[in-house]
Formats: sequence, structure tokens, C-alpha cells
Amino acid sequence: MQGTLENKSVFKTSTLVKVGILSAIGYILMFISVPIPMLFPEFLKIDVSDLPALLGGIALGPMAGVAIAFLKNLLQFITGMSTTGGVGEFANFVIGGSFVWTVSYVYTKKRETSGIIIGLILGVFVMTIVGCLSNYYIMLPFYSTIMPIEAVIEMGAAINPYIVDKLTFVIWIIAPFNLLKATIMSLLTLPLYKRTEKILNRVK
Repeated sequence: MQGTLENKSVFKTSTLVKVGILSAIGYILMFISVPIPMLFPEFLKIDVSDLPALLGGIALGPMAGVAIAFLKNLLQFITGMSTTGGVGEFANFVIGGSFVWTVSYVYTKKRETSGIIIGLILGVFVMTIVGCLSNYYIMLPFYSTIMPIEAVIEMGAAINPYIVDKLTFVIWIIAPFNLLKATIMSLLTLPLYKRTEKILNRVK
């Protein structure tokens, strides 16, 4: 009985260490972002900082993955790197966390290649929808306190003439942005998840 409790304790400690390491990696990746000015306004940049959370969720379970997504945003906030007073970090957590949870949850139900593919496809759609809702109700109202919402819409309209208001901005800018970002992370996950899972599960 004592041995079982000790093993359980070691497992918990080991998982916390893995979550901490992957959170730190995710935090570092937040500083590596690429703008795509031909498609999106300058303030929207592609990064893969949710990839460690995604790989961690696949290997360690959905809750671990969401914890990694939360902690890397918390690190961004407490280190004073936030430019939105935590609003951007909260939205990033909600959007990225929805993707990580969906993929890793589906994989726990079907732990094979088809399971990860189904999870990634569903995750892409979930992240796109959550991203649209989060930006419409959280991020764009926040930006409107810094600059007129019309200025944000004009930035989008300069790229796509179909953008005339907040809703069309979300449809033509935010939705494609999150769709592209989730797709990139999915493509990176496919060749990495098996070896990452083996490495993380090997370390006790």
C-alpha cells in the first residue's frame, strides 16, 4: 500500500515537472511570431506557442495540456510582457486551451493515428469558432478602448474590401487567422506527437 502511494506521489511530481518545462517552452515560443501583412493586420502574428501544450495534452492528458496553456500565458503576464493588461493572455488561453483540450480529449478516447487526426480536425474548427467569439466579445472591445474600433476595421478593410464592421472583420480576418494558426500547429503535431509522447512517458 505504501509503495503504491509513493509511486502515485512520484507520478504527480513528475507530471508537474513536465508541465512546468513545457509551459516554459511555450512562454519562450510566444516571443517568436511572424506577421503576414498581405493577409492580416500587423497586430495579428502567427506563433506556435500552444504546440508544447498540445503535445503535453496528448501525452499527459487534457488537463495537463490546458494547464500548460494557462501557465505560459500566466508567465507572460507576471513577467510584465503583457501589452493588454492580461486581456490578451486570457483570450489566448481560452482560444489555445480550446484547441488543446479538444485534440487531447479525442486522443484519450482513440489512442491511434486516426484518433489524433480526428482530434486535430475537430480542434481546428473549435479553435476557429472560439477565436471568433473571443475576439468579437473580448479582444475587439478591448482594442476599442485604446483606439477607435473604426481604425481597427480600416486596417482590415485595407486588406479585404468586404470588411465594413466588427462582424465582417471577425469573419474575414479573425476566422482565417485562427484557421491558419491551428492548421500549422496540426501539421507540426503529426510528426512530433509520437516521439514526444514516448519521451514524456519514459521520464518517471
